[in-house]
Amino acid sequence: MVSAKQLVLKPQDFVVALKLAVNAQREFRLIDLSRELRMALSAVHGSIERCERARLISRSAGSIRAVRFAVKEFAIHGVKYAFPGVLGTHSRGIPTAIAGPTLRRHFDDADSLAPVWPDPAGSAFGPSLSPLHPSVPAACELDDRLFDVMTLLDALRVGAARERELALVRLEELLG
Repeated sequence: MVSAKQLVLKPQDFVVALKLAVNAQREFRLIDLSRELRMALSAVHGSIERCERARLISRSAGSIRAVRFAVKEFAIHGVKYAFPGVLGTHSRGIPTAIAGPTLRRHFDDADSLAPVWPDPAGSAFGPSLSPLHPSVPAACELDDRLFDVMTLLDALRVGAARERELALVRLEELLG
């Protein structure tokens, strides 16, 4: 009897699915995703394979497309459990969560309390939070929509109730 190996999504897989979902109007080649996500081509290929098996993306029409409903559902209901955020020591970095593009305007003290993706060249100081994948900060420099979604996901991963509620509303809009 041959047993099937259980599929395990990696955080980088969901980053690939999000990139496709927030840029649904574009057609991507693997090399484009690799370059823009700052990931190895082989890593992107593996992510595409796993995401397709998890039904987060589809290649049935000949191009790589996000299954937006599935990506939204996993973002809203699964990410905080599958990839929980853990706040670390204070460090310099790139503001995320409540200091991201969407949530910043809702919090007067967002800059002083916000978690940061550790980066010595970052503009803020706060509790460190590892992004879903080490390449996320560099990839977000190239894609404002991806940056917005990643910071909203961080609000879901480590935020308080109000932060999570506001993040959910905006994620519904962006991934809807």
